[in-house]
Amino acid sequence: MSRRSVNPGRRASEGGLPTVAGLLHPKSRSPPVLTIALLVLGVILLIAYFNSGSAGVTVTSREAVSRSEGSCTSEVIQALPYLKKAYGSDMQKVLHVGPDSCTVVSNLLKEGKVEAWGVEPYDLEDADSSCKSLVRKGFVRMSDIKFTLPYRPDSFNLVVVSDALDYLTPRYLNKTLPDLARVSTNGLVIFTGNPGQQKAKVSELPKFGRPAKLRSNSWWTRYFIQTGLTENEGPLKKFEQAASKGNYKPDCQIFHLSS
Repeated sequence: MSRRSVNPGRRASEGGLPTVAGLLHPKSRSPPVLTIALLVLGVILLIAYFNSGSAGVTVTSREAVSRSEGSCTSEVIQALPYLKKAYGSDMQKVLHVGPDSCTVVSNLLKEGKVEAWGVEPYDLEDADSSCKSLVRKGFVRMSDIKFTLPYRPDSFNLVVVSDALDYLTPRYLNKTLPDLARVSTNGLVIFTGNPGQQKAKVSELPKFGRPAKLRSNSWWTRYFIQTGLTENEGPLKKFEQAASKGNYKPDCQIFHLSS
């Protein structure tokens, strides 16, 4: 009895390897493994997209603010020698409010004659050992400045604020600014971004969930008047004189207010 010839294409398909005809057949189906692999790849691509800057993800670390273009905390360090000449003995007890407060407090404590504390409105997860030491000792603490500060009235001679108020809406400014004045006996020094020279990066937003609102000098002046805060003329003149002699030209706006 003669055997029928076997179709080579059929034998190949029965052996587990797909034929070209089978791949092109309209009724052919993708293997389940391939479908799952494509789904996994799609999920990975979506995760990568939403973790990129193009998705507008909010960064919640203090480094995002302090390192971004538009930071005024580094300006505070530069201004300290001139602030000391302007305020003299009124800088015996100083509170700094803003990111990198550990750095500002450390510089003040090096003087030996200054007692300094700091309020860090951002997370301290990536703080170095020196900063963690200041936190353990109670010199620096984390606190949401949209709410009442954990200090009694007139706890400090001077309160210095940087990279904090620019991120608050007027609703919270109405609460925060009077509270800053509450804990100070001799005034406030406020560093704010200059809209003519600085831009906050959208990819480096703080935990407040909004980019910095860099307001003009005239806007702040009107707001301070509405809040009942007046310009601290004496220290202001001394600061400007000292800064002029030292050829110091700040990039940020600096306001000297009576509390």
